Amino acid sequence: MNQKEVIVTGGMGYIGSHTTVALQNAGYSVFILDNLSNSDIGVLDGIYRITGVRPGFKKLDCTDISGMRRVFEKHYNAVGVIHFAAHKAVGESVSNPLMYYRNNLNGLINVLDMMGTFDIPNLVFSSSATVYGQPDSLPVTEDTPLKPATSAYGQTKVMGENIIADAVRANPGIRATLLRYFNPIGAHPSGQIGERPNGVPNNLMPYICQVAAGQREYLNIFGNDYDTPDGYCVRDYLDINDLADAHVAAMRHLQSGGSGVNVYNLGTGRGQSVMQLVDAFQRATGVNIPYKITSRRAGDVSSIYANADRAARELNWRAVVPLHETLASAWRWQKKLAKSK
Repeated sequence: MNQKEVIVTGGMGYIGSHTTVALQNAGYSVFILDNLSNSDIGVLDGIYRITGVRPGFKKLDCTDISGMRRVFEKHYNAVGVIHFAAHKAVGESVSNPLMYYRNNLNGLINVLDMMGTFDIPNLVFSSSATVYGQPDSLPVTEDTPLKPATSAYGQTKVMGENIIADAVRANPGIRATLLRYFNPIGAHPSGQIGERPNGVPNNLMPYICQVAAGQREYLNIFGNDYDTPDGYCVRDYLDINDLADAHVAAMRHLQSGGSGVNVYNLGTGRGQSVMQLVDAFQRATGVNIPYKITSRRAGDVSSIYANADRAARELNWRAVVPLHETLASAWRWQKKLAKSK
């Protein structure tokens, strides 16, 4: 077996591209599958400029089972799959749930099917803190009871975890790690890759950056009447490069042996409100962010942040990048995007 090749679905996206860089820097070769629905082919150039290696790439939707079979036939000796490919906008999933169920679950099922068919043993799954719903106590641990998800996106993560657990029980040749991550922000420090959503951003950080760059007049903040210290939603904001490193650690851990399904929270362990993040961005960059308070957004929980001690113990991973560096990297990336237009 080739101990070095990893198939990365959704590898052209925000988290996938940073993870590809981390994998290549760790000595893995990467083959990316991505339908480019929310990413850009130019990401390959950014990855190459950072690592000196251009990953393999095939434009493919994971719901295309015949296309998946053709790829896995050629890459049957891969050590594992890191599965990112999914729709990810909470609000959109509330208004269009069937699109999310169809895409996110069918794609995952096809990945598991191909792993079983071609004896690829290791799966790292991109899960989410949304599986906890609105928890009764904070911070959440991996043993925190899962609550009903507040969006179809969250439901696909809960259902995805269950599908994986059932598939692993049925096929002892597959082992899996579920990474429940919180709110990734920032960009690669080189400024070569970062978050580049198509259309109006669904995530807070790229929206802040677009306002800072003058592309949008003001930031919409969805609600200031939550049961939190300052009334704004509280989240655990995690540097994208820390998050990428966790995927490498997870793949290495799977390769070291074991069986079954492992679950890890990935976060900083600290909650920051939306307003605290806006203030921190203004301090880190010196740029003022005008904003307006609007109504709550469907599917948002009021407060959630992580206990990531298990990842520290078992994966030897912790979030280490300071928030001000993360925010500065996001602003660097945004300025580069603005210049390229």
